[in-house]
Amino acid sequence: MATSIRLARGGSKKRPYYKIVVADSRSPRDGRFIERIGSYNPLLAKDNPERVKLDAERAKHWISVGAQPTDRVARFLDAAGVKERTARSNPKKAEPGEKAKERAEEKAAKLAEAEEAAAAAAAAPAPESEAEAPAAEAAAPEAAESDATGSVKSEETAEAVAEAVADEAPADATAEDAAAIAEEVAEGGPVAPEAEEKAEG
Repeated sequence: MATSIRLARGGSKKRPYYKIVVADSRSPRDGRFIERIGSYNPLLAKDNPERVKLDAERAKHWISVGAQPTDRVARFLDAAGVKERTARSNPKKAEPGEKAKERAEEKAAKLAEAEEAAAAAAAAPAPESEAEAPAAEAAAPEAAESDATGSVKSEETAEAVAEAVADEAPADATAEDAAAIAEEVAEGGPVAPEAEEKAEG
């Protein structure tokens, strides 16, 4: 009969409690066992002595007669100094699976296609921008001339507006009334009746 030292689950839903038992390896996890040699409560803190209770003498006896501990129980036995556990090395543990590798390759291919398309789009409008540059340079002197004449005109307009505001606004008008009158004069329209009422009031 092949025996194993393993955990048998007890407790309630979402509050597990395990018994460390010696059982026939063919029997179910929470089924019949030969002997209970300890307990494990994962809800307690790791430094709590009540977390893992183990009868070291009985564990040594069962190991001497050929009982095989599961990986979790082997960790407990190693911590108790009953049986040294050899460290497992699995260098491929973090390596992704076949499907994950395929997905990564597809994603890389799509990114490469998108980069090529972006590079092609960036290269295509470059000649148009070069053709537009001389036209922009030719338009620049005209804009400078219009700005120069416009600034002279704007100065003349500003003086005219100031004179019109001085003529239309009464002596006791507020700054807001003067601003409203200035806007009306600048637009070339008559003074708004609301502004006149404010000026009178």
